[in-house]
Amino acid sequence: MSLSIDNIKIKSKPDFNRLLKVLKRDGRPDRVPFYELHINIIDSIMKDSIKKGDCKDAFEYEIKKEIAFHSRMGYDYISVRADFSGIRGHASKEFQSGSDYLKADENFLFAKPGTHQGKTTEGTRDYIQAGDCIVGSMEEFEKYPWPDISKVNFSNLDRIKTMLPDGMKTLNFGPGGVLANVMWLMGYEALSFALIEDKVLVKSVFDAVGSRLVKLIGAYAKHEVVGALVLNDDMGFKTQTLISPEHLREYCFPWHKKIVDAAHQAGKPILLHACGNLIECYEDIIACGWDAKHSFEDIIDPVWKFKAKYGKRISALGGFDMDKLSRFTPEEIRKHTRFLIDNCGKDGGYALGAGNSVADYIPVENYLTMLEEGFNYR
Repeated sequence: MSLSIDNIKIKSKPDFNRLLKVLKRDGRPDRVPFYELHINIIDSIMKDSIKKGDCKDAFEYEIKKEIAFHSRMGYDYISVRADFSGIRGHASKEFQSGSDYLKADENFLFAKPGTHQGKTTEGTRDYIQAGDCIVGSMEEFEKYPWPDISKVNFSNLDRIKTMLPDGMKTLNFGPGGVLANVMWLMGYEALSFALIEDKVLVKSVFDAVGSRLVKLIGAYAKHEVVGALVLNDDMGFKTQTLISPEHLREYCFPWHKKIVDAAHQAGKPILLHACGNLIECYEDIIACGWDAKHSFEDIIDPVWKFKAKYGKRISALGGFDMDKLSRFTPEEIRKHTRFLIDNCGKDGGYALGAGNSVADYIPVENYLTMLEEGFNYR
């Protein structure tokens, strides 16, 4: 019989202290907690567990669905986007009214080119090509509509607080990271040239992005419902970093440290999601003060090797390689889950999850099998 939300052998009450213990590397929790940046198969698993007619608007529907899912699957948190528009950032088709969401000037988003569109199983998605550039000169820099933290409406955090069950918190993540937004604004090609030819512009864009993310993270961290913060800042690909480690140290990591400091000053841990080969920069990442690192590929640096080398200074999250999670049999999934817990979770400082995120191509049974085995294997 295939696993489903109805028969999965998980019975757990949310307890954010379980994940907090991992993030603080404060010994071993009662079991290895779960962590994911994104889960894009929730609708396939939940079906109609939450009735749309019982919700006031799209926001309430999305949040209640996330709470029901995460509680049932053994998570201790839900993730909330910077724009508060639900976990996956789009309204359900049943809610067509724009009034269901906060106005644009009440969100905190960096406007991007978004001139290209492609169809996915989740609908139409904008994407950006390497040559797209909207901030390629100081004149364009001055004209760009930079988001204003003073206009952001955080009232939906209060709404979420009234819906969360006891013991559950939110993980709040921003609209991309420092390098990610700089690349989206300047374009990868233009940024590459500007790193050599126009360092004043490069520094100006990094500073404009970084300073605003510091303010956003600082504002998030002060709210009672927020358990931890997340910055998703992809900085590499299979073989190396996207820009040189020297440039990351000059322009990016100083803002990472300030972002981390903003969270810590409010007493909240903060996690870094960063894809790619960052082996040359691990010491820099640790020096910034990040509480945990997420996103691991076996072909680059398996999570168990990272944990063995750096685990006393930074926690490791996820690491079930995406290729394995996609193609293993259920029994192989169970075996590899036990391997990860044995090699990463015995002394704490580790949460189980996918190497990147639970994409919509991941077989539902494989994902549920990982969770069930992770919950019951002590």
